[in-house]
Amino acid sequence: MGDAQITLAYSRGDGIIAIGHGERYKAAHQALAASGFRRGDDWVYHLPDTDEDASRATMANLVRHATAHEAEVTTSSRRFIGDAARDIAHLLPGQWDTRIELYSHPAWQQDLAPWLWDNGELAQAVQNERIPYAATITDTATGTTLLLVERPGHQLDYLVGAFVPEPFEEGHGDPHAPRSITLPPFAGHAARTIADRFLPAYVRAVHTRRIATVTEALDRIRAEQDNWAAIVPSGRYSDAPPVGATALGQAAEPFLNRAWAEFLSVVQHAPALLDRCRPPATSWPEDARVLSHLADALTDADNLGRDASLTRTERDARLRAALSTWLTYSEPFLRQARAATPLRQHPVPAIAPPLQALPRGRYAPRH
Repeated sequence: MGDAQITLAYSRGDGIIAIGHGERYKAAHQALAASGFRRGDDWVYHLPDTDEDASRATMANLVRHATAHEAEVTTSSRRFIGDAARDIAHLLPGQWDTRIELYSHPAWQQDLAPWLWDNGELAQAVQNERIPYAATITDTATGTTLLLVERPGHQLDYLVGAFVPEPFEEGHGDPHAPRSITLPPFAGHAARTIADRFLPAYVRAVHTRRIATVTEALDRIRAEQDNWAAIVPSGRYSDAPPVGATALGQAAEPFLNRAWAEFLSVVQHAPALLDRCRPPATSWPEDARVLSHLADALTDADNLGRDASLTRTERDARLRAALSTWLTYSEPFLRQARAATPLRQHPVPAIAPPLQALPRGRYAPRH
């Protein structure tokens, strides 16, 4: 029979709280409900707001009902993680919201793995250690979401890492991901550590991955163009018979469609990189004019999908022009983007070995 666990902790606002978890987490929930604990909307149970004698009676009932349901009751050495997250969020620059995450069944925490953007201890812990609950801390302005967990095997420390930014989809195994860091149990020190160490590393990682994404997209477009350029003069596909003008024209459309599909990554990620570029501060101040042309090409390409008045010929011509501009000036763009990479403020340890790949699937919190 699987386990049923009940973890007790102290919350500044709710007093004694309880979290049921384990393969038989439903039995733990039944024991909590039967003993007099009340469940909140976040599925965290707490003692009713009653007098001290009633609270003692509820705790005594918990022991009895836990035994009847074969549930083990343990007391956490830390304060409730929701309090820790709120205290840290209050001290971070900007506006941050917090949320409690419960992974009542051990399998549920594996839903986190594909969406964690981490090359450090947090990703390893989610893969290999039991983490029945956590807290998210989200920047309301940027959407950056951090995951705070109690560090397995330690009495006081926490781990904090990040979820992959939405434009990147899954983050599992990404070599560009930042490394999670260890936090002390003191909110002020923890918030400073996040602000001074983790967030700058996170911003740098986002910038670096954007560069990699744009570079890969341009490389694939260039390969497509090279293939097409080899077909047009010869009028044939590889060793195949000659292709007529009509068929050649028809074949151009799939090429442009494939190129456009790749160019969407450039349209999505290049603007943020361009915003950071400062050519006058580099060894190539003359690149400012090139970056202006690239920005205009992006704007024109972005408008293609919204301008219903364009004929296919007009659309194809403007798309070709945008692609040509970006392929022609990719080198100065990339050197400016790399020069604009935020400075590394703290030494970063070597990247941890890649984790075992998990099936794809959209992450959604469970209770």
